[in-house]
Amino acid sequence: MEWLDSIKWDRDGLVPVIAQEASSGDVLMFAFMNREALARTAELGQAVYWSRSRQKLWHKGEESGHFQQVHEIRVDCDADVLLLKVTQLGHEPGIACHTGRHSCFFRKLDGTQWLTTDPVLEDPERIYRR
Repeated sequence: MEWLDSIKWDRDGLVPVIAQEASSGDVLMFAFMNREALARTAELGQAVYWSRSRQKLWHKGEESGHFQQVHEIRVDCDADVLLLKVTQLGHEPGIACHTGRHSCFFRKLDGTQWLTTDPVLEDPERIYRR
């Protein structure tokens, strides 16, 4: 597929991906995709990432039920970063983070310490027991 060839994959065959909520613009998470993950994402219309820790494809929501419906796949000007515009499914409001929060970016720097700014929406023990 020619469109996959235009991506600048890193030496490990990966490209960084930002998942952004289509409705609010919130940045939900950061992950990586390999060629197969990107092709599957485009085919399914749901986010599929490459898990570096597990060394396998990871269909977002496969364990938690918190799938990401993909509305747009964008590539940056250098073709080395992807942006997914998604709707986070499975809980209202959507939970993208494995900690049970809406976004993985739930801490902000306040002087010299990290403050937690977003609440846990569902206990991770319950999410991953399904």
